[in-house]
Amino acid sequence: MTPALFCILLAAVLPLVCAGLSKWRGFGVSHRDGGYDNRNPREWIARQDDFAKWAHAAQENSWEAFPFFAAAVIVSHLLGVTGWLPNALAVLFIALRSVYVWLYVSGRQKWRSRVWALAWLTNVVIFLLPLAR
Repeated sequence: MTPALFCILLAAVLPLVCAGLSKWRGFGVSHRDGGYDNRNPREWIARQDDFAKWAHAAQENSWEAFPFFAAAVIVSHLLGVTGWLPNALAVLFIALRSVYVWLYVSGRQKWRSRVWALAWLTNVVIFLLPLAR
């Protein structure tokens, strides 16, 4: 297994990390007292603000980014592109997406959008690597 393929697993775990971040302040608190309500999670998250709401949005965006990344890495590998460059780009994508989550939950919208764009462009490059062969 190449590092790029392993990064697909990391990209699949990232939304779950965001989900945990969105709920962690509500754990250990009764749902009657405003804590996380597992019976009505969507209603609960809709009442949250700032950090929890942003972490939930980062989770949704991470799920949205996952298919393109996974497809890009798999297509690149299927077409015989392996080695340091696709591996480095996949690691860069995971690093950028991790920074993106941090920027999202900390309310840094301008930088968040820039990092999102860099991660997206990284995906495009991974997807197009077979054309450079």
